[in-house]
Amino acid sequence: PLAIIFVGSLMTLVFGVLNLIIAVIVDVFAENRHKDVFERANELEEEEKEQKAALGQIFKRIDTDGGGTLSYAELVQGACKEPEFQRWLRVMDIDSRDLQQLFSIVDEDSSGAIDPAEFIEAMYRMRTADS
Repeated sequence: PLAIIFVGSLMTLVFGVLNLIIAVIVDVFAENRHKDVFERANELEEEEKEQKAALGQIFKRIDTDGGGTLSYAELVQGACKEPEFQRWLRVMDIDSRDLQQLFSIVDEDSSGAIDPAEFIEAMYRMRTADS
């Protein structure tokens, strides 16, 4: 009878220690997951900044008249002559037949010209929506 009590107490103690070990392991993994999510969010923000800066440079190269806005003709010319812009268009599956529609989408205020903010935001949104 005393042995049964001793074995029962020992089993309770063993299960309690195992439960504590599992709780610590789960807590460590949850903390690491939180850190991974935070780091991934920072990576995405940094990637967004880099891509928007690249789009700003593309805009400057496409804006051949230096007026600070893009006309439809400049957009078409840029699509033909600017390799980095061509790569962006290829990734978004946009070809020369789609440029008029692209111009209409990017020209959000329907001014007939695309300003840098319209270009950068619209192109970034379209690229990230496709990926």
